[in-house]
Amino acid sequence: MLDITTPKNRQVAIVLAFASMTIPVAGFHKFYLGQPVWGLVYLLLSWTPIPHIASAIEAVWYLTQDSTHFDGSFNSATADASTIVAHSSVLLRDRTVATVSDSIRELDKLRADGLISEYEFEQKRRQWLDRA
Repeated sequence: MLDITTPKNRQVAIVLAFASMTIPVAGFHKFYLGQPVWGLVYLLLSWTPIPHIASAIEAVWYLTQDSTHFDGSFNSATADASTIVAHSSVLLRDRTVATVSDSIRELDKLRADGLISEYEFEQKRRQWLDRA
């Protein structure tokens, strides 16, 4: 089974759509493009000329599209997933930096109050900075 986050190649979709015109079973390009319901409809109607004609029309449509339009139609899930991963890593890094800075501030207060020595402060500060 294809992964939803795998980018779809326009040339592969064109070849599969043109192949659906000539082979007895149609709809492989729909499965490839992440549209399994339409792929199933094409498979069920393969004994009629309807999915073969539709595949020909879609092959020409994919052929005339530019890459950005194709990617916008069929690769938007990939872009969304990578954006979510990048955004979550930024949030995690920001949270880690906030935690380290808060901990160092607390250590500095303890040092200012005389509860820990300068040496202990420096040791803990280095440990927290190494974690970040």
